Amino acid sequence: MPSAARVRPAPPSRPGRALPLLGAAAAVIAAGLMARQLPGTAGDAAGGILYAVLVYLLLALAALPFGRPAKALPLAGAAFLACALVELFQLTPWPARLGEAWAPLHLVFGSTFNAWDFPAYAAGAVLAGTADTVLRRAGFSRAVR
Repeated sequence: MPSAARVRPAPPSRPGRALPLLGAAAAVIAAGLMARQLPGTAGDAAGGILYAVLVYLLLALAALPFGRPAKALPLAGAAFLACALVELFQLTPWPARLGEAWAPLHLVFGSTFNAWDFPAYAAGAVLAGTADTVLRRAGFSRAVR
């Protein structure tokens, strides 16, 4: 009698974690658009912090299909790295050109390099990772399933 081939089940979906992440991402986008109205350094800092938080949330969403939710520290590190790479990309003329071709890309890539954005990205990544850890430990992700 031939043995049946073992089929690995797909990892469980995580709608309980995806919905809060999507909601948080929408709230961060709205806050980021409002932060653009803040004057000077306050607007720049708020924008950088919120940009990193959004990248963290998007990376957390992208990790969901791979099984268990990703840990906060690697997500925060990856969010900071992604933000830093986008900032370094601004040393080239391409982000400004892309933003001119399609205005929403200006919100994604920016246009001018500013070294002061790095501390804001670090703060946003740490803030997002800390909030994620606190909410997970409080059982928030189990409560929304």
